[in-house]
This record gives sequence, structure tokens and C-alpha cells, in this order.
Amino acid sequence: MVGGHRPWGLGAEPPAYGEVSHATPVRIGTQTPAPPPEGHAPVSATPAPDTVLVVDFGAQYAQLIARRVREARVYSEIVPSTMPVAEMLAKNPAAIILSGGPSSVYAEGAPRLDRELFEAGVPVFGMCYGFQLMATTLGGTVDNTGAREYGRTPLHVSRSSSTLFEGTPDEQSVWMSHGDACSAAPEGFTVTASTDVVPVAAFENDEKKLYGVQYHPEVMHSTHGQQVLEHFLYRGAGLTPDWTTGNVIDEQVALIREQVGDKRAICGLSGGVDSAVAAALVARAIGDQLTCVYVDHGLMRKGETEQVEKDFVAATGVKLVVVDAEERFLTALAGVSDPEQKRKIIGREFIRVFEQAQADIIADEGPEVAFLVQGTLYPDVVESGGGTGTANIKSHHNVGGLPEDLEFELVEPLRKLFKDEVRMVGQELGLPDEIVQRQPFPGPGLGIRIVGEVTKDRLDLLRDADAIAREELTAAGLDRDIWQCPVVLLADVRSVGVQGDGRTYGHPIVLRPVSSEDAMTADWSRLPYDVLAKISTRITNEVADVNRVVLDITSKPPGTIEWE
Repeated sequence: MVGGHRPWGLGAEPPAYGEVSHATPVRIGTQTPAPPPEGHAPVSATPAPDTVLVVDFGAQYAQLIARRVREARVYSEIVPSTMPVAEMLAKNPAAIILSGGPSSVYAEGAPRLDRELFEAGVPVFGMCYGFQLMATTLGGTVDNTGAREYGRTPLHVSRSSSTLFEGTPDEQSVWMSHGDACSAAPEGFTVTASTDVVPVAAFENDEKKLYGVQYHPEVMHSTHGQQVLEHFLYRGAGLTPDWTTGNVIDEQVALIREQVGDKRAICGLSGGVDSAVAAALVARAIGDQLTCVYVDHGLMRKGETEQVEKDFVAATGVKLVVVDAEERFLTALAGVSDPEQKRKIIGREFIRVFEQAQADIIADEGPEVAFLVQGTLYPDVVESGGGTGTANIKSHHNVGGLPEDLEFELVEPLRKLFKDEVRMVGQELGLPDEIVQRQPFPGPGLGIRIVGEVTKDRLDLLRDADAIAREELTAAGLDRDIWQCPVVLLADVRSVGVQGDGRTYGHPIVLRPVSSEDAMTADWSRLPYDVLAKISTRITNEVADVNRVVLDITSKPPGTIEWE
């Protein structure tokens, strides 16, 4: 991680979540729901924190920049480069960061910025494309010389006492990704770093609080990148690192109360950390106006439904309704192999089940249920085409796969947070580690971990293999060392094997252990060989119709974490 991780509210004890009610989850039509927990004491909204705007020029790292700013305990928001400068300034930002991007500043139709942005007195930090855009807008020179730099590059710091580089080495490794190069800084700027290829790799203007670097300080390969970013925030922009999980919770509680009012909401509880934290936040805001609905679509891992019914209710006391919809989902998925079609079907059926749950709750309780709570995160939004300049990599059932005739208004309190930030919020809310530290699991469940048609037999096979992998990783004490380990069934593939002195023709199982900070990028986890061997032996011995276990050693990019 760049510069080390800075948890919000470092050293603070998380507040108790509130009274824990040992309400029993109910299945629709079986009994009357247990009383919901008492409402929480009002939480007043805190003043809006100083905000750093990250202007997204289509960079793959724009969201990572926002994350790094938050790690410095300064609040950040991403805005598109198409937003008028007047609108950016109307947000009263404490500072602005210009991201990188795929364009050349000389390309036709390349993003531009009005000079007004740099004359407004707001501290600005340009990175890569943002650096070149600042240079050209203010009269500097950027040459399209073909002097390309990609990957790790030695940086030569010429002004070690400068605002950005004080306390960092004169020689350091940075991550470059550019074709054009800045050969002359704008008037009034001091050149503070260069490379063997680029004469102006960083410049600074303390009087106008304008700074820029040619490289990407936000990625971990830039060895002192986080320190340089924090120097801009604290020294250049004069910001105080005081944004904490408490700010997040207070702000969201106020927003949720304003949005929901006196109406009711239901929450799609999947059992994962995202939906659990979203539900806990909404419960803190509106108390007994929330009913959680867990859809047992038959696509969960072994024992997961029972765990959700027990652990979540015990931790929060929130009213939970469980809907048995396995047959409905399997019928809808019959004969479907295309991954995007599977995701859309699961999303469609998921919402339809919620609509039925809404009708049942209204019939029982009367008040209108107008809101659907979802644990949508920033990576979900980005990969579903919600980020500026990003492609729709895959649809998520809680973002891109929603039907157009959705009858609910969405409440998504985690939409701008990354996974580790969500875990911190969960800890602050008092949720137990069994929920907060659980490995990520996709909303569509095992339906997107079967390459091919989804059937009951294939799901049972995958559940058994997945349970073995999880058991062995836990036994080896590796649960916290990896981000997650999807187990994938190649249902449409068979391979020849030998078991019991006879020839077999079984399915391969793929292990996909990955390490990541936020799911935006990931690397495959180097698990001990003895652990991999034990997992492989157990799966091929104990799971019928599986005669081969393979290891996926692809990073992200180019591969996604999930196979479908």
C-alpha cells in the first residue's frame, strides 16, 4: 500500500451499535415478525468536511486517487471533467486534483479546462494528463516527441526542500504512463523533478498553490507517492486530516433520514459485509421503519443462509424476513450460459422477489414501503459504467442489472466507499468481525461462479468444493492474508483423469485466491504449496465429478476477480 494505510478514527473506540434485540428471523407466511429494535437516539448532521474534488479525465486510477486522499483522512469526491469550472467552484472545494487520462493534450476532442480554475485561488494538483493540461493551459510547453515512459521510472528530485518533496529521497522510483512530455514549466513555476527522458517531471508554484507531477503518485509503485500527495494536502492546501468514520456515519444518517422521511424501507440483505453495513447504517437512521429481506435464491455457499439468519439478527436486532426463492431462480436460469444474461436474470428476479416482499409487508403492516436499501460500492459503480470515461465491464445485480420498471427508490449509503472503508464503518457501528471481516461474495452468488448453465446439481457440486477451500484456508490461518478466494466450476469443460485405477471424465475446479486493497486492482495470492495441495486432494477425493483442480494466477487487470 502506498505510504501505509491510515484508518479513519485511528485510536478511537467504536461506539456501541445500540440495544441488541434477539429477534428471530421469519420466513414469509410462517409467523408474525418479531418486534423491531427500539429507534436510535437522534444523530445530528455534522458540518460538511473540507472536500477535495478529483476531476476525472477518464483515468483508470481516478477512483484510486480519491481513495488515497481519504486514506490521508481528508474527504474527497470525484467529478467528471465535463463539469463546468463554475459548477466545480460552486462546490466550494478546499482543493482540486486533476487525474490522469488516456488522451494526448494535442488530440482532437481531448478534455480541456478553463484557465479560470487555476486563477480561483483554490489549490490544484495535476497528475499525468492533469499535469500536462495545467502546463499547456498556463503557458508551459508540452511536446509530442514520442519520448514515452511506461512503468517504473527513476525520478531525480532537484528541489528536495520543496512543498511536495521535502523529506523524500533525491532519487526515487515512480510509476509513469505517458507519451507527451513537458519541456518547459509555465511562468512562475519552479521545476522540482525530472527523469532521464523528461526535463520537467514536477513543478510547483507556492504563491498560487498550483502543483503538478508527470507520474502517478496514487499507485503503490510510486514509492513515496502517498507522502507527496499528503504534502500537497497538508502543506500545499493547508488541510487538516480530520475526516473519520464518525463523519461518514453522521452524514449518512442525516441523509437517509431526509430521504426516507416517515416512509418505510426494505434492505436487500445478502449476508456479505456490504449489505450488512448498509442495513446497520439505515437502521441507525430510521430504526423500526426498516425491514431486512434475505432472498434465499439457492445460489449461496454452504451454510450461508443459516449463518445470515443467526449472526446478523444477533448483531443488530433488525427485523429479518427470509424468502425461499430457489426454485424460482433456477427455473429462470434454466438453459442460460451467457454470463451477462445470467446477471440480468438474477437482478430481475431479485427485484421481483422484493416487490412481492413489499406487498406482503404492506399487507401486514400498512405503511407504504417506498425504498430499497442496497450495499452498492464504488467499484460496483465504476465497473458498471458509472465512472467517467469507463467501459461497462460487467453489470452487477445491484447496479447495472436493475429493471427499468423498478418500483423502489434506491437508498445506497455506501455508494462512494471502497471495501476497506466499508469495513471500518462496520466496525465503528459495532458489527462483529464475523460479518465485517467476511470475504467479499458477489450479489449474483454462485450463479456467476459456474461457467455454463446453472443447475441444482452443479450448485451442490460447487458448494462442496467451495466449502473445502474455505475450511482449509481458515485452518491455515490465511483468511486475513487474502482478499477472497472465488472457487469456480468449469461446468462446460471436462477433462480426462484417473481415479481408482479407472479413467474419469470430470469437471475442473478453479481456485482464484487474490490479494487486493479495494477490488479496483488485484494480484493473485501466493498461497503455500502444502495448503494448495491439501485443497486439491480433498476436492478431488470428496467432490463427485471433479478430477482436476487448477490455480488462476492472473492479476487484475487484465482479468477480473470473478470469472463471469
